[in-house]
Amino acid sequence: MSSTHLGSTTLAQVAVVVHDIEETAKRYADVLGLPVPNIITTEPGNEVEMSFRGEPSDARAKLAFFNLGSVQLELIQPLGGKSTWQEALDRKGEGVHHIAFWVEGMQRSVDFLKGQEIPMVQRGDMGEGQYAYFDAEDRLGLVIELLEKKREGRAVG
Repeated sequence: MSSTHLGSTTLAQVAVVVHDIEETAKRYADVLGLPVPNIITTEPGNEVEMSFRGEPSDARAKLAFFNLGSVQLELIQPLGGKSTWQEALDRKGEGVHHIAFWVEGMQRSVDFLKGQEIPMVQRGDMGEGQYAYFDAEDRLGLVIELLEKKREGRAVG
């Protein structure tokens, strides 16, 4: 059964790719009046079933999250390997990378976006859930990320 829409209007995150997450996190903390968040490093891509443009990827990134009400501001510093994060940083420099939405039954949303000619470019597991990025640059000017808390099956683009 195909969906006639994305499947969610629950905005989870706005994410920014950066060259130096420690320095950028300090600047955001100063402006927002919040403490500098913990900075985490993702597991290697091969440990979370990561793929980028249909091929396995071992990319990693440093992440920092500011909780801003019901939406997080995510900072992402790529640490090498092929990824949508590095691709965006190389192509456009620092700036907004994606907006993320919580969904259930991610494959329905994947199929809907595919029908809209918005291809999945990266996915990976996150605990019991998964994330997937979609190249909506031509349609929306940025990447869309879908987040699923409990993985029903690995999304296939």
